Amino acid sequence: MRVYADTSVFGGCFGDEFRTASQVFFDQAKAGILSLQTAALVESELEAAPEDVRQSFEKMLPFAEFIEVSEAALDLQDAYLAEAVLSPKWASDALHVALASVAGSDVIVSWNFRHIVHRDKIVRYNAVNARRGYGEIGIFSLSQVVQYEEDV
Repeated sequence: MRVYADTSVFGGCFGDEFRTASQVFFDQAKAGILSLQTAALVESELEAAPEDVRQSFEKMLPFAEFIEVSEAALDLQDAYLAEAVLSPKWASDALHVALASVAGSDVIVSWNFRHIVHRDKIVRYNAVNARRGYGEIGIFSLSQVVQYEEDV
């Protein structure tokens, strides 16, 4: 499973609410249970993050497919904004979804429940994807994607 991790995922390791699922997720990426994807956008957004968050990102790079921002992703981002999936104020969140969609990710994981992991937004992102010739993409929180030992 090819899983695109947005910026919130890297910070999740350091918050009480998201720590366990985030750590399990990254352990599974290191073990090859899932194929981690991340992007130059994440790297850029983390420039202002605390040092420990930036280091967690850098430690995962050897285990990740790194996605550059492409014209196709920017075009898809523009389509999301034009169809009011998100307002231009949240354009970077739309770009995360566009990057994952263009890269052929199976799933996006995020702790952003307002603009990415939101039922209404997911339906609308996928409607735009369908009209633009991209496949449907699953959008979940990490808790919904990781495999816990007790579940196996």
